[in-house]
Amino acid sequence: MNILVVRNDKLGDFITALPTLYVLKQHNPKNKIIACVSPLNKNLAEEMPFIDEVIVDDTQSAFELSKKLKKANVDASITLFSNTKVAFSQFLAGIKIRIAPATKIAQVFYNRRVKQRRSRVEMAEFEYNLQLSKELFPEIKLDFPSPLIKMKNNTIFKDFCKKYKIDKTKKLIAFHPGFGGSSDANWTINEYIELAKEIVDNEKIQVVFTFGPGEDNLYDTVQEASLKDVVLYKSKGSIMDFASLISSFKLFVSTSTGTYHLAAMVGTPTMTFFADSLFASSKRWRSISDEKIQINKMIPLEEVKRKEFFKKTKDELLSWVQKHQNS
Repeated sequence: MNILVVRNDKLGDFITALPTLYVLKQHNPKNKIIACVSPLNKNLAEEMPFIDEVIVDDTQSAFELSKKLKKANVDASITLFSNTKVAFSQFLAGIKIRIAPATKIAQVFYNRRVKQRRSRVEMAEFEYNLQLSKELFPEIKLDFPSPLIKMKNNTIFKDFCKKYKIDKTKKLIAFHPGFGGSSDANWTINEYIELAKEIVDNEKIQVVFTFGPGEDNLYDTVQEASLKDVVLYKSKGSIMDFASLISSFKLFVSTSTGTYHLAAMVGTPTMTFFADSLFASSKRWRSISDEKIQINKMIPLEEVKRKEFFKKTKDELLSWVQKHQNS
């Protein structure tokens, strides 16, 4: 069976779809798994061993997208997050089984609509995605490994350590202050610098600040802070290159954004900051990694509580480092 899975939005959203793609392939290895993704996620999708074909949604036209879908000879589709264009294109492509959440006007173009009520946040986003696969295969097992992707022969990390002259005995902790506008709560860049100062003098720890495209202003601010022996790294390669690098880090500290989900995908422990609201909470957006390696923290909206929470966060970071620096 040729199965299309649609998740054509941002990086983190697509990573929450990966367990669904994985279990569909595991259910029957003969299934051809086709992922419809945004241009941003093309390279990442192509690297996944359980995805057989990638269709890039790079058009505003439902008619153009339908042509791509028709060529793929799809038997059934599961749309994890829908809009009218995506729904109509599948209808035009003549896909016989079209599964999607029963939300929005777009649902009229699907012939198997599943009531999920995601606004109630009764489970995590990736779990809602997994549940949709049961509409196609009621007996499907929803288990997936953690980490979902294991990095081997990590030459990217070795080259990184060589370039920045990092002692092999040190544990690397990354702070990723940027978020590309995809997070509802975050610390300021100066607060991230304060967090780093709590552990920068620890001889067993190497602090790294990582930055994505368009975050030069954050890079400059950290550089001007003149933190002792801190590595500043601008990500310039592919998404998978960055995933490979951070897979060898001891801890990845960031807000709830795509890079956080990327770290979780490769099994890196995370300390992550969420907005103090149900919609943006860790209950909804917790990662696909083992919960034992997740530290999920909700930043209060009220200023006084926020300051108190920041102090507690510094203490918790220091405590975590002291506990894990020898492991």
